[in-house]
Amino acid sequence: MSAADFRKLADLFPNETVTHSYVQDIALPGTAGKPSPGTFALVTLDNDLDHSKPTTLGPNTLVELGTVLEGLRGRAARGEIVGVGVTGKPHYLVAGADLSAVKSLEKREHGLWMAQLGHDVYATLANLGVPSFAFINGAALGGGLEIALQSTYRTVSTGAGALALPEAFLGLVPGWGGVYILPRLVGPENAVKVMIENPLSNNRTLSGAQAFGMGIADAAFEPADFLEQSLAWAAGVISGAVVPERPNAVDPSSPGAAARWAAAVEAGRTFVEAKTSNASPAPAKVLDLLEANRTMTSAESAALECETLAGLMQTDEFRSTVYAFLDLVQKRAKRPAGAPDRKLARPVTKVGVVGAGLMAGQLALLFARQLKVPVVLTDIDQGRVGKGVAYVHGEVDKLLAKKRLSQDAANRTKALVTVSVSKEAFADADFVIEAVFEELHIKKQVFAELEGIVSPECILATNTSSLSVTEMAAGLQHPERLVGFHFFNPVAVMPLLEIVRAPRTDDAVLATAFELAKALKKTGVLVKDAAAFVVNRILLRLMGEVTAAFDEGTPAEVADDALRPMGLPMTPFTLLAMVGLPVAQHVQESLHAAFGDRFPVSDNLKKLIDNNVKALWEAAPDGSRAIPDSTLELMSFGSSPSTAGQVLQRVQDALAEEIGLMLDEGVVAGPEDIDLCMILGAGWPMFLGGITPYLDRVGASERVNGRRFLAPGTASSPAEG
Repeated sequence: MSAADFRKLADLFPNETVTHSYVQDIALPGTAGKPSPGTFALVTLDNDLDHSKPTTLGPNTLVELGTVLEGLRGRAARGEIVGVGVTGKPHYLVAGADLSAVKSLEKREHGLWMAQLGHDVYATLANLGVPSFAFINGAALGGGLEIALQSTYRTVSTGAGALALPEAFLGLVPGWGGVYILPRLVGPENAVKVMIENPLSNNRTLSGAQAFGMGIADAAFEPADFLEQSLAWAAGVISGAVVPERPNAVDPSSPGAAARWAAAVEAGRTFVEAKTSNASPAPAKVLDLLEANRTMTSAESAALECETLAGLMQTDEFRSTVYAFLDLVQKRAKRPAGAPDRKLARPVTKVGVVGAGLMAGQLALLFARQLKVPVVLTDIDQGRVGKGVAYVHGEVDKLLAKKRLSQDAANRTKALVTVSVSKEAFADADFVIEAVFEELHIKKQVFAELEGIVSPECILATNTSSLSVTEMAAGLQHPERLVGFHFFNPVAVMPLLEIVRAPRTDDAVLATAFELAKALKKTGVLVKDAAAFVVNRILLRLMGEVTAAFDEGTPAEVADDALRPMGLPMTPFTLLAMVGLPVAQHVQESLHAAFGDRFPVSDNLKKLIDNNVKALWEAAPDGSRAIPDSTLELMSFGSSPSTAGQVLQRVQDALAEEIGLMLDEGVVAGPEDIDLCMILGAGWPMFLGGITPYLDRVGASERVNGRRFLAPGTASSPAEG
């Protein structure tokens, strides 16, 4: 394509936040007794904004970078410079392509232009006529890491974080040469780790040290003098005093390379199947490119990358992923819908936790670590509180052993958590949360006792997963001080906090809850006080339908595997065992009481609970699974089995119905909050874009409710509908 086409593409984005390419001439230092090899041109990528605004690559950015690099190629031809380096503003090399720009490309042709533009610019960097260097001073994601890969040599700061090719996670492929260069640089096995395993493992990234150890970078330097050390190293390379070694590099035509390539690709496909059930097209496309390019030239691979990228840019899966990742997790999560003015929030200088069981211990550790304020655990006897504090100390010791805490931080955290068998210890607390047994009368009793002890300003919170916060507040002298503060298990890992506003909860209490969520590094979502709130209500509807199909006579393996096309992190029966049959049944009974037959209570599950059966499946030594005969003998089944397809559509339609009702009830502000809750609280796959785009995509929303949850273009093609 022509320069005019590139310019036409750039003109489609007049409001792009451009990452500029600033050039500085530097006289390289002499090395090993040799004089300076000459003048070095250093390109710094900077959008002239602070560190909270990462540098990204949009069409105008790429056109400017390409123009600068063409000028440097001319200077190199005239002998004016001996090398070119690329680095970034503090904390970033480049954080990847501008996803907002990519998502807005409505025509496949424009996506193809974007892919070709990147390749054209990067090809200039790779063919300057003098050595090129990437000095990776910070985050280098996607196209940002590919800039480094296209350079002749690379250094990395040991302080740099977030080096990755996350495209498989985002619904794309590394489209600017990374999929071709990386396996040749670090081996196909490492390439699969970076391009498949890490992205599909919660978008894991590499540190600077890990990138150097893998062979992505040729040298690593400390952050304090990273640029100076990198320039000195570059001078040594240019003068011949330094010869980089690349022990992990692989020539794809060498003996054994074909077998390594094939094995790595096959391992990648197995991993994708296990992680996603192939519900997203992008990971398979990455592996297709890797498999094909072993025998290709870089130009042939580039053409295939561009075609693949252009196609994926137009898929609903990609648009849904950007909606989930950018619009929800990156934006909406930081500005919670319905949260009061943060200025109303009260300071929290001491926290109380009622209970000393596993959940209470997790909460105490979280509050102490993140807030760094005193935390008091209480329970009915010394034995229980002793176990609670022992749990906290044990977890701190584990963090210390993993070097995630210093010895001083570990000592401080332990000292902050104390115990008492009397709630009088909460007299000077600002925030007290209960984590006692999930029975309404017990929780009401706890709050009634607390009101006679705590100060008038003290906020009371419940960690209930399904019970009515309104009912808990009934009878309190100050019901306005009670708020739902529902964490998900394990507390240290799951990022969601359902913040429940009862009818009389006041704005100051709610504002404090949201500020606490932020301080705890959790995402708070405002939910109305309705049975099981958001995540548990949706999950229990899903599990209820699968369990009902099983009870009706559907074979267990058919019922449990029917949802594989959803790409969920685990099957319904696996989730049931993880939650615990008694807990799931208890919540299901609460939902049945609130909503009737949409949440049937399984007699079979009750029989299993009564007989202390912990799970349906039992794993065999060969890795297979089966329901033991002793378990089957406890249950009875109907004679109306369903196919896997029927179970899948049944669940889809049930979820569409339930979410439609939740939105009609005003449980959350909109479908975006449903999606955010399911992604952060239930591990709903990011590549599905959240639950409502998925239900829109498969037609369930319109089948059940007569309309989509999201407008066309929000998480799908703008032309749809």
